[in-house]
Amino acid sequence: MLRDKILEWAKHDASISLSDNFENRLDQFIECVNEEEGVDNILVWLKDIKDNLQAEVVEINLSDVSDGWNLNDETGNLEHQTGGFFKVIGIRTETSIRESGKGWNQPMVDQGTEASVVGLIRKKIDGVSKYLIEAKFEPGNYDRVLLSPTLQVTYDNLNTFHSGRKPLFSEYFHGDQKLGITMFEHWYPEDGGRFYKKRVKNMLVETEDDIDIPYNFAWMNMYQLKELLKIDNLMNPHLRSIISYL
Repeated sequence: MLRDKILEWAKHDASISLSDNFENRLDQFIECVNEEEGVDNILVWLKDIKDNLQAEVVEINLSDVSDGWNLNDETGNLEHQTGGFFKVIGIRTETSIRESGKGWNQPMVDQGTEASVVGLIRKKIDGVSKYLIEAKFEPGNYDRVLLSPTLQVTYDNLNTFHSGRKPLFSEYFHGDQKLGITMFEHWYPEDGGRFYKKRVKNMLVETEDDIDIPYNFAWMNMYQLKELLKIDNLMNPHLRSIISYL
C-alpha cells in the first residue's frame, strides 16, 4: 500500500523529522493523488442542475426591497426588522497607506463578528474518503450555481429567523448534540473590503452515518475537488477555503 511504503521510508530517513501531524498530512496527500475517479460525471450532473434550475434573479430598485428591510431613521443603516441577517452600514476610513493616499467613506455589510458557519462532511465510502458537496444556488452567484460545502449558512438562518426550515445537515455542525466527529474547527476572516469585521467558522466533520442526500448534493473525493479547482467559475470561496487545509 502506497501509504505504508511512504511511512516506512520516512521513518528510516534520518533527514526527515516526523511530527505528530505527519501521518495526517500523508493521508491528505494520498487523497489528492487518487485518480480512480474523474470529474466528467460531476460536470454532467452540475449542468443538469443548472439547466433545470427553477430560479430567476432580476435587479430591482433598492427602494423596492421590502420583506422587512428598511432604513433605520436613527442610524441610517439598511437593516431587517428582526435585527438579524445583516445590516448595510456606513464607514469612514482615515489612512495614508492605501493607494489613494487619503481616507474615504463607503458602505459595508455588517453581519457581526461571528455570523456564519460553513461545514464539510467527510465519510469513507468503499475505503475512499468522500466529501459531501452541494450544487448551491445563490442570487449573487456567477453562473447561478456553484459547488459549495455541505453547509453554508448564517447563524440567523440556523435559528430560523426566516421562519423557514433549518438547513439540511445542520445537525452535524450546530447544537449541543452535534452528529459525527469534528475533525477541524477554526474561524477565518471574510473579505475586509466589503464585510465589517466578519468571521466565518470553517468545520470538517467525519461520520459513518448512512446519509440520504437530495439530487443537488454529491459525494466527491479530494482528487476530484482539486481537479475541479482548475475549471473557471465552478467552486465557491467557502469550499475553496475549507479544502485549502486538506
